[in-house]
Amino acid sequence: MRWATRTGVHIDRAACAWLIRRFIDAAAEFVFVDDPDQLPPDATGFDMRGVELTHVGQDCTFETILRRYDLADPVLWRLAQVVHEADLEDDRFDAPEAAGLDAVLRGLSMVCDDTQVLAVTGPVFDGLYEYFRRATLLDRPPT
Repeated sequence: MRWATRTGVHIDRAACAWLIRRFIDAAAEFVFVDDPDQLPPDATGFDMRGVELTHVGQDCTFETILRRYDLADPVLWRLAQVVHEADLEDDRFDAPEAAGLDAVLRGLSMVCDDTQVLAVTGPVFDGLYEYFRRATLLDRPPT
């Protein structure tokens, strides 16, 4: 399936692409558009105006996708708090990891194109997911 989002991938879009590929559509193909009006008819848009999978209420797109696809994994919801804070910076969640993740994504977007950002951030989000998974199992930060 094809998925489309805006160019200039940053935190929410990178996290959503990882979420889509890892939990919704392992064969996902991503297309980047400069304007939401350029959304290909055969693609599902995310994190841009005029599509269902975008910011809704106080939720960032990552949270919207979790709700839309009924992904109840508590580890994903913990990761969603970090993505939310890095993206919206509204202090809704206690997510100290958000500032570092935001800095890493901003830096990557300065030296990589959108496809490269997704390739590099995939393992970053895999690592964060595993860290939070182990923390959940151990009921403490893993060592």
